[in-house]
Amino acid sequence: QGCNPLAETGRSKLQNQRAVLNQQILRAVRMRAGAENLLRATTNNKVREQVLLELSFVNSDLQILKEELEGLNISVEVYQNTEETFSIPLVPLGLKETKEVDFTLPLKDFILEHYSEDSSEYEDEIADLMDLRQACRTPSRDEAGIEMLISYFLQLGYVENRFFPPTRHMGVLFTWYDSFTGVPVCQQNLLLEKASILFNIGALYTQIGTRCNRQTQAGLENAVDAFQRAAGVLSYLKETFTHTPSYDMSPAMLNVLVKMMLAQAQECVFEQIGLPGIRNEFFTLVKMTQEVAKVGEVYMLVNTAMNQEPVKENIPYSWSKLAQIKSDHYKALAHYFIATILCDHELQSGDDEDQQEKALSQLYDYMPEGLMVLTVLKDKVQRKQLGKAHLRKAIVYHEEALRVCGLCKKLRNIDVLQEVLAAAHKRSLLKYAQQETEDDFLSLIQAPDILSKTEHKIETIAPQFSKVKVKDFFHRLGPLTVFSAKQRWTAPRTIRIHHEAGELGFSLKGGSPVQIYCLDPVCSAASMGLKEGDYIVSVGGVDCKWLGVNEVLEKFKSMGEQPIEIEVIS
Repeated sequence: QGCNPLAETGRSKLQNQRAVLNQQILRAVRMRAGAENLLRATTNNKVREQVLLELSFVNSDLQILKEELEGLNISVEVYQNTEETFSIPLVPLGLKETKEVDFTLPLKDFILEHYSEDSSEYEDEIADLMDLRQACRTPSRDEAGIEMLISYFLQLGYVENRFFPPTRHMGVLFTWYDSFTGVPVCQQNLLLEKASILFNIGALYTQIGTRCNRQTQAGLENAVDAFQRAAGVLSYLKETFTHTPSYDMSPAMLNVLVKMMLAQAQECVFEQIGLPGIRNEFFTLVKMTQEVAKVGEVYMLVNTAMNQEPVKENIPYSWSKLAQIKSDHYKALAHYFIATILCDHELQSGDDEDQQEKALSQLYDYMPEGLMVLTVLKDKVQRKQLGKAHLRKAIVYHEEALRVCGLCKKLRNIDVLQEVLAAAHKRSLLKYAQQETEDDFLSLIQAPDILSKTEHKIETIAPQFSKVKVKDFFHRLGPLTVFSAKQRWTAPRTIRIHHEAGELGFSLKGGSPVQIYCLDPVCSAASMGLKEGDYIVSVGGVDCKWLGVNEVLEKFKSMGEQPIEIEVIS
C-alpha cells in the first residue's frame, strides 16, 4: 500500500526521464574530470589543444543535459489537476532518484558477528526492509504514499541503532541523485538515506498540493494543507540534517524551497477567498486588495531569495522567472482592485464615511503629496485621478509579467499561464478605457504602494511522525536499549542451574531483558561462571529477551526441581 510501481503515468515517465538524464550527466561529469586531470598532467601543446577542444564539447553537453533536467523540473502541467482550470500553475518538486541497495550480506554478517545469532533466521526481515526501500522509489501520490515513506524513514531509525555503529562503516553504499543538477552523491552514511527520504516526503506533499482541484473549496483547503506540510518537512530537514552533501538539500536551497511552498499556500488561500466570486462592494474589495497584495509580496521575497548566491546557480531559471511573474501579476491585481474601489464607489449620503476612511487608509503607508484619504473619498475628481493612477500601475505590472513570460522559453509554452496573464491585462486596459480621458494631461499622480495584510496566516506544519505506527523489523534481536550497535557484550554463555534447598542463589531485576542481581558468590551458578549484572537471554532454550522478571520466574517455576539451562551475556 502506498506504492505504485507499474503506473505508466506522465509523472512516472518524467521520473524515468530524470533517471536517464542523471546517468548521462554522471558520464559527462566523469569525462570532464578525466579531461581536466589530463590537462593538468600534460605539457604537450598539441595534446593540450585536443583536450581543451574535448573539454568545451563536454561542458556544452553538460549544459544541454542540465537544461533538459530543468525542463523536467518545470513540467508543471504533468502534476496539475486533470480538470480544466483557469489558474496559474503551481510548482511541484520532483522525487530524488536512487540506486538499488543490497542490505543482505552486511546485515547478516553483523547479526552473526555482533549479536552472535544465526543470521539465516533473519533473511525474511532483511527482505522486508529491502522491499520497503524499493517500494519507496515509486510512492503513490496520496496519503498512503506519504505514510509509506514515513514508515521507511522511521524504520531507518531502528536500522541505524541496530546495525550502524558510530565508530565504523558497514560497507553499505547509498547513492542519491541531486534533484536539480543530476549529480550523484554516494556515501556509506545512513544520514544521506534518511535526509533523501525526508526530501521525497516533502516533494510528494508538493505533488499532492499541485494535484488538488483548485475549482473547489475542499480542493483548495487540501492544497494549502499539503504545501504547509511540504514546507514543514523541508524545514525539519534543514534543521536536522545540517551537513548534507547534496546541493538540493543544502540549507540555502531548502530555505528557498520552504519560502516557495509557503508562497504557493498563500496563493491558494487567496484563490479560496475569491472562489465564490468577488463582489464589487467597497469593504470586500478592500479585503481582497490586502490579501492579493500579500501574495505579490511573498512571491517577491521568493524571487529575491532565488536570485541570491549560491542558490542562483542551481535553481531552475524558469522557477525564478515564474516567481517574478506571479509577484508582478498579483501586485497588478491589488492595484486593479483598489482602482475599482475608487472608480466604482462614490461616497453616498448613507455610507459610513469614517469606516470607509479607516478601511482605505489601511491600504496605504503614505498618500501622494497633497492628497488625504477623506478628501479623496469625497472629491470625485481626486478619486478618479488616483483610481486611474492605480490602473496605470496595474497595466505596467501586467505588461512586465507578460514580457518576462515571453522571455522564458519553458514558461512561454504553458498556455494557461499566458491566458491568465493576458486576460488580467485586458481587463485592466478595459477599465482604464472606461474612465474619462479629459483630465489625463493634468494628472501626474503616482499611485502609492499598497500595504499587504492577510487574515489567514500561513505557517509550516511540522511533520507528525508519531501518527505513523511502525514495528521494528528486527524486533527479535531484543530490546533496543541493550541490543544495539553501540553496545558491546560477550557471546552467550550457557549456565546450568541446580536448585539448592529451593533457592536459585540470585535475584532478578530490571525490565526486559532481566539482569542477575544479588548473586551468592558460593552458589553453583556462580561457580559455573554466572556474574552479577549478566542479562538472561534464554531459559530452557526459549528466547526471553523481551520477558520481564515475573515471566522469567514463572519459567523457572515451570521447570520444577530439575536443573535449568539459561543463556546469559555480560
